[in-house]
Amino acid sequence: MMKNQLLPEVQAFVEGLELSIIPKERQEILQKLSTYIQDKLEKKEEVHLNFICTHNSRRSQLCQVWAYTAAFYHGLDQFTAFSGGTEATAFHPNAVRALKNAGFRISKYEKERNPVYSIACSVEADPLACFSKLYHDPANVAPFAAVMTCSEADINCPFIPEAETRFSITYEDPKIADGTPQEEQIYAERNRQIASEMFYLFSQIKLSNDK
Repeated sequence: MMKNQLLPEVQAFVEGLELSIIPKERQEILQKLSTYIQDKLEKKEEVHLNFICTHNSRRSQLCQVWAYTAAFYHGLDQFTAFSGGTEATAFHPNAVRALKNAGFRISKYEKERNPVYSIACSVEADPLACFSKLYHDPANVAPFAAVMTCSEADINCPFIPEAETRFSITYEDPKIADGTPQEEQIYAERNRQIASEMFYLFSQIKLSNDK
């Protein structure tokens, strides 16, 4: 099936991902979420994923952007990606830089403490408006599937009333490298891992015209 076209630098980044090296245990975790999405699509229901971590500043934001990009690339029209936290802080500049280095077109159109970033993956897709927010912020359409991207949020949110189901797909926090010489490298590695896993996730979903 023909894929939707991404921005040239994003396209090149995606084509360089090595999905085959994702560990089997991670594939099994991702498969549970892809099965949920597949079931929703077959019932012709909207799919809303809300990626949640403590501060909604790094991992959950990266997951939202890459899930949205992968869904667009694979032609999933009934899909929306959100992100949120147990606290609202700010989309961390190091995470923003990692996405910019992967080819996304990014502009910051509010320069307050918690700025809003417009992030585009394609000239044919609406850009995402990304900012740090609580997981139950009105910007996040409920009901949704909660995807916990950090173990702290998973533990601290034993019950999310807006979620119809939840999944735990956690990542090591690139924050550990902040202020070190390895900062850019660690953020790039986490960004690539999340991109790879989101593209693997959506590659497992079959649309009706794929069958």
